[in-house]
Amino acid sequence: MNIFTDISILLLSVSALFSLYTQYQMLQQNSYFLSRYFNWVKDAYVFRLCGDCFLYCILSVLFLTESPITMSIICLFALIFRVILAVFAKKKAIKPLVFTARVKRLYFSAAVIVAALITLCALLYKTKTGEPLLLISFMLTSVTPILAVITKIINSPAEKLIGRHYINDAKRILKSHKSLKIVGITGSYGKTTTKFILNRILSEKFNTLCTPQSFNTPMGVVRTVREHLKPQTEIFICEMGAKKTGDIKEICDIVNPGFGIITSVGEQHLDTFKSVDNVFKTKFELYDAVTANGGVCLANTDSEGISARRDKCEKAVFFGEGTDYYADNIRYSPSGSAFDLHLAGETLTLKTKLLGRHSIADILAASALAHIMGVGADDIKCAVAALSPAEHRLELKPFNNGSLLIDDAYNSNPEGCLEAVRVLGSFEGMKKTVITPGLIELGSREYDCNFALGLEAAKYCDIIILVGKNRSVPMCDAVKTTDFDIANLHVVSSFKEGMDLYLTLCDKNSVVLLENDLPDNYLN
Repeated sequence: MNIFTDISILLLSVSALFSLYTQYQMLQQNSYFLSRYFNWVKDAYVFRLCGDCFLYCILSVLFLTESPITMSIICLFALIFRVILAVFAKKKAIKPLVFTARVKRLYFSAAVIVAALITLCALLYKTKTGEPLLLISFMLTSVTPILAVITKIINSPAEKLIGRHYINDAKRILKSHKSLKIVGITGSYGKTTTKFILNRILSEKFNTLCTPQSFNTPMGVVRTVREHLKPQTEIFICEMGAKKTGDIKEICDIVNPGFGIITSVGEQHLDTFKSVDNVFKTKFELYDAVTANGGVCLANTDSEGISARRDKCEKAVFFGEGTDYYADNIRYSPSGSAFDLHLAGETLTLKTKLLGRHSIADILAASALAHIMGVGADDIKCAVAALSPAEHRLELKPFNNGSLLIDDAYNSNPEGCLEAVRVLGSFEGMKKTVITPGLIELGSREYDCNFALGLEAAKYCDIIILVGKNRSVPMCDAVKTTDFDIANLHVVSSFKEGMDLYLTLCDKNSVVLLENDLPDNYLN
């Protein structure tokens, strides 16, 4: 094989490994579901994909016309360009690629495939098989989504075996903790905050462990058990997330919960669930598991999705208005919230740094289960007073130029976003700004929910900064139906651009709400 052809393939192969950074980042952010990854390629990568295909065509033509020197020069520029893009993507990314063991295995597979093809090309160059192999090598290293998909498919059987081994090990560990009490928490929204609040309250009396951050997938739960469960742990609090029917049951089959909290059922992930009925069925897989174990499962009747289907969960202990567990007399201030909590006839007057009615609902859910599990009123009161907002969930912080930041970046549900805007509106006498890209994964309801968010923003805000030219259309449409001053409506391409704009407008009398900081695969 010509020395320049060798150099070209080598340069292109190295550049492919850099280009795979974005591909694997998007695979990871899409939970390794190829259908969702393909949607990202179709929506956000289409121009780069055309460029990749164009590069492949040029290289193929140059090879067939025997122009190896020109081919090497183009491959060198492709390498430099892709290295720059990978560095830029890593710096710009809201959620960078996490180099987990799985990602490392994907990279290893990619390197093996490319190396094997190069070796075969070198061995078979003068045969009829050599030229097609060389063209395939060009394709895989030029059009990197193809290489990403191939490595994902090749690795899938091994990933399943590895996952099954970890699951069985986690089951073994849990089974060895004979007296361990396990609490499952799920819901369309509120589950993460409720988990942290419950952990804080129960820790007043028990030795507890909860899944960290947003670890709510089967493997996230398994990792928590294998790495963090100790012999002295008395209660394990397990957040359970879902994007399709059967997801909650899969986690319940691993941990076998004896207690449960279902915070809500609503319009979330409708692109995969298709209907709220399917959401209800999936979330109440926790109810099925807990009641089958003779345990106690709480459900929120203030959630319309639960209240409308109350007859399907008669064994649940309900909390919310009209039950034995409810909150009222709610007041807000820049320092937090105050309210009365009613726990089966016992009334507590509480204060907390947390903001918003949905935060009070989360405190209610956690306090109700803690009360049932034997935590006293004084311990509940002390724990609630000591609560700090969960990271990026209505988290009130000092900000630039003496202004205030309400960081609600991890909130992504319709009701929670509307409530966050209302909380922003409660800061009377201050200049109020919202920065948001809107809501996602709501299927046919996405436009309507974002339109409603736009109306709410126009009602309470002085300045509206929307992220993403395409994503902002429903909110812009809504704002324009009101008497909101359009001069104060801005559309930007990124959160950084939105923040930079805000810094030119804010002062010590300003408050900004950062609402739903979407990962990179949704921003367009």
